[in-house]
Amino acid sequence: MAPDRQPVLEGELVRIRPLVAADWDALYAVASDPLIWEVHPRPDRWQEPVFRQFFAEALACGGGLAIEDKGTGAIIGSSRYDYHLPEDDEIEIGWTFLARATWGGTYNREVKRLMLDHIHRYVGTVVFLVGEHNVRSRGAMAKIGGQLIPGRNHRGGGQVFSDHVVYAIRRP
Repeated sequence: MAPDRQPVLEGELVRIRPLVAADWDALYAVASDPLIWEVHPRPDRWQEPVFRQFFAEALACGGGLAIEDKGTGAIIGSSRYDYHLPEDDEIEIGWTFLARATWGGTYNREVKRLMLDHIHRYVGTVVFLVGEHNVRSRGAMAKIGGQLIPGRNHRGGGQVFSDHVVYAIRRP
């Protein structure tokens, strides 16, 4: 069975739903903060033309998701299910970013828990592509139980990202 890459997921803090073109203004308002991207391999993603490409790719991949603050309904970030490899029983969760006001782990942990619980009904392994020097994201991966896969390159879409590392979380 093909994984549902466009779910609506709800937790105590967030609601995750399919990303739509009308989300551009609200999502760019979050993404235009340069500090979100300062340790990211693409530190220029806060710039509108660069983020427009990122946003278009999220819509086109079929797994782009908007993350809303459940209390206010405001968009506070985005994530994706991407690069499903059925032959490996694997999918990627990635491209995640959140407004700085939500940093500190609680929101990110809930987003990842909701996304993992959902997608593990369809696939056994979830991989995360993380910038090699992105200490914030690498720390977040450790907090949610991600296992670093030494020497593993990203296989999705035929792309190789030499400035990234791969973490995996397998179905319990």
